Amino acid sequence: MITESMVVEIAPMRRRHLKRVLKIERAVYTRPWSRGLFISELGLRNTRTYFVARTGLKVVGYGGLMEVSDEGHITTLAVDPDCQRRGIATQLLLALVAAAQKHNTTDVTLEVRVSNHAAQECYRQFGFAPAGIRKNYYPESKEDALIMWVHEIDTPAYADRLAAITARLMGKANE
Repeated sequence: MITESMVVEIAPMRRRHLKRVLKIERAVYTRPWSRGLFISELGLRNTRTYFVARTGLKVVGYGGLMEVSDEGHITTLAVDPDCQRRGIATQLLLALVAAAQKHNTTDVTLEVRVSNHAAQECYRQFGFAPAGIRKNYYPESKEDALIMWVHEIDTPAYADRLAAITARLMGKANE
């Protein structure tokens, strides 16, 4: 288990991380991605960016971004259940948004279960707002997905938002 005082490092996802990534994937999703799917995604370097969150050598979370033209799509974001509520997803989102900005992406979208209020709150701090519903998006449960978007991530106002999120994270780390 990770403690509040442990340092979390965000690093590019590599094949060597997949054993632990898949363990987390199986723990948090009822229809987990396969090793082959992750390998395929990692091979698409021009349009995909994947990060892991680590404490020491242990992978405790991961996230991915697909980019098409000036739009980004958060493809996956997960944190080990034993490590949730410690700002790890927020740190991964900061890295994913920074990657999107680096590639001149202006808008980012994602889908989240309508019942996952904790994740929705995390996304809202980044400016993601509901834009629609995908009916029965999760076939195993027939649950709907909330489509969320954040726009104009290339503006000074959005840079200020990210700076405030980072400051809050730093404040928690120093407590």
